[in-house]
Amino acid sequence: MAKTTIAPIAEHGRTGGSTALPERFIYRAKPGISREVVETISRMKNEPGWMREFRLNAYEEFVRLPVPTWGPDLSGLDFQAITYYQKTEERRYKSWKEVPADIKNTFEKIGVPQAERAFLAGVIGQYESEGFYQKLRGKWEEKGVIFCDTDTAVQKYPEMVKKYFMTECIHASEHKLAALHGAVWSGGTFLYVPAGVHIDMPLQTYFRMNARASGQFEHTLIIVEEGASVQYIEGCTAPLYHNNSLHAAVVEIFVKKGARSRYTTIQNWSKDVYNLNTKRAIVEEDGIQEWVGGSLGSKVTMLYPCTVLKGRGSRAEHLNIAVAGPGQHKDTGAKVMHLAPDTSSNIVSKSISFGGGISTYRGLLKIVKGAKGSRSHVQCDALMPDNISQSNTIPYIKVNEEDVTLGHEAKVGRISEDLVFYLMSRGLTEQEAINLVVQGFMEPIAKSLPLEYAVELNRLISMEMEGSLG
Repeated sequence: MAKTTIAPIAEHGRTGGSTALPERFIYRAKPGISREVVETISRMKNEPGWMREFRLNAYEEFVRLPVPTWGPDLSGLDFQAITYYQKTEERRYKSWKEVPADIKNTFEKIGVPQAERAFLAGVIGQYESEGFYQKLRGKWEEKGVIFCDTDTAVQKYPEMVKKYFMTECIHASEHKLAALHGAVWSGGTFLYVPAGVHIDMPLQTYFRMNARASGQFEHTLIIVEEGASVQYIEGCTAPLYHNNSLHAAVVEIFVKKGARSRYTTIQNWSKDVYNLNTKRAIVEEDGIQEWVGGSLGSKVTMLYPCTVLKGRGSRAEHLNIAVAGPGQHKDTGAKVMHLAPDTSSNIVSKSISFGGGISTYRGLLKIVKGAKGSRSHVQCDALMPDNISQSNTIPYIKVNEEDVTLGHEAKVGRISEDLVFYLMSRGLTEQEAINLVVQGFMEPIAKSLPLEYAVELNRLISMEMEGSLG
């Protein structure tokens, strides 16, 4: 198929000069956020009036709200130095062969076509601010499953998006980063699973941030109707630049009565990215929400997936591994709100700190009056191979009901030099011995991933920690 050539346009719509963009881009906003930038994003997306008004209201909240100061240091993040929107060619590719070569090469390196051919039920690719490729297997389309980028959903399913988009689960007024996201969000995933439909293979989205000093603000909205089930996997990556970049995504999940959702993410951002996300699920009666996460790379990460157990008998499972190396601060954890009787939650959070990295577990567990019979267990495990790294545990537990079962445990361990010596005596190199110990430590997380992703996570962590014991 012949490829349509679009004349490159320089930054902020001006043509000519040495600042012309690569051929795949037709627009790049000037750095900084303003009412003008927000209006331009909405106009270029040809959005309905209600979304434009939503963005502008969110921008006003962004201006009003302070930068969070209760967690990691964000003083190095300059909101006016970030480019908030970059528009690629105005196409959606249904065939991998149609995707432009430069974008295709980038995604082939991280396994998009291989993963799709292997076992995925559907794939969406996002490059910079825009989705460029999406494909859902026909048998799921026939059953009414909707799987597309969120921009497309605004155009094709406006009533559904308007009902759920930052109205009940997450609000733009919650904090400055949620407000920023509401103002400049672009791309992401919209997934709707009709009642009773069980998708037996994962659906996946890949996000790639490829420009320096840029921002990525994808919005993921998942609705799993009564008695349905789905597994969604998200991969995020970025190359290394010497400019601070920002990733401030929002994930909203609605799990209806008796439904089941698993959200898995493997994030491997470059070490100049501020990874500041807001993720939450609302679970109704007898529903189940599972979060499985692997957080690597980034300069600063703030990530606390939240589950609101709204209906009787609903359940939450949180499994997370965070790796913090030199110059990195991983502030991660989980939040669970028990709002109904007989609800249950299990949180397993593991962290690895080395080379002076800082890992912090920051959790919130709340059981309200009337949530009788609720059960929860929190387990925080930290592994440190040296004396210069840090591991912190900051749990906040608030219980207003007597008839509950609650457990919390936290421990910090070292990689035993005796164990490494023993494994080396059995024929392993020092690095192979360290890798084996680390893999045993993170086994509860890895076994919850599809095989390909468990292998990838093991490999990424091994690469991160190479030489850490010495």
